[in-house]
Order: sequence, then C-alpha cells, then structure tokens
Amino acid sequence: MWMKGSWPRLVVALALIASVMAGTLAAPALAGPPTPAKGQGDKCVAPTDWMRRNHMKGLMHHRQRTVHEGIRTPQFDLNRCIDCHQVKGDDGKPVTVSDSRHFCRTCHDYAAVKLDCFECHASRPGETTTTGGLEGSPHGAPGAGDVASLNRYLEGAGR
Repeated sequence: MWMKGSWPRLVVALALIASVMAGTLAAPALAGPPTPAKGQGDKCVAPTDWMRRNHMKGLMHHRQRTVHEGIRTPQFDLNRCIDCHQVKGDDGKPVTVSDSRHFCRTCHDYAAVKLDCFECHASRPGETTTTGGLEGSPHGAPGAGDVASLNRYLEGAGR
C-alpha cells in the first residue's frame, strides 16, 4: 500500500534532484579575480601586491601634499597612472571610465567599490577635463576656472 502513495513523491524528488544537478553542471564557472591590463612601463611606482591593497592611500597622500602643501611629485600622480595603465578601445583610442574595460574599473567593478576620481579628473591620457560619461560637471565647462562661472554654478546649485 505504501508504494502507491510514494511513487508520485519519488518522481517529484528525482525530478528536483535532476534539475538541481543540471543547473549546477550547466552553470558557468566563477570568473575568479579580475585581470587588469598591465602597465606600459618597466615597473610600477610600488609592488603590485602593495598597490592592490593601498593605492588609494597613496593617491590620497599625494593629493594632500599637492593641494594643501604645494608639493608635486611624480609618485602616485593620477595622471601618470592613467598614462601607463590606459586600455585601448576598438578605435585605437584609450577608453574612458564609462567603459568596463577601463583599467580602474576592472577591479573596482569586481569589488563593488565606487570609483569617484573621475568626477573631477580626466579618465584617459591627454585630456584636461572630466571625461567618461560624467556629464554635467562644472569642472569641464568652458571658463570653469573663473569666478563668474563658479558663481553661476553655485547659484544654479541653489547655494
């Protein structure tokens, strides 16, 4: 008697197990850690392992010394990083931060860490203004360095 009521349950259980196994076997392999493009120079300003863990500290320290103390050095200069680690697009030009192939985005996207350097800084070599899909920034506007332009921006921002 128990066999009559057990067959439907057994069939459902086997179907469930088969679908789980099929999904597991057909699932794509995990991508693993990112593999950013190598720099174009002989070596980086610091060892790779150190840069992976501490590059932001180096950039922040450089910013502090440059902006607040007037000391400008080549080590940890964002422009040098961008020059060396540029990734070329299909058109042969360096990609901007709006492209997922951008050197910085490779790891930042993987780690789900916000990348906000390029809200003010250019994201590819040779550019002096904001690039990469961050439209609307007052920093890229013509005449953004003059006081009148700054006042217009602040008025528009409701300040």
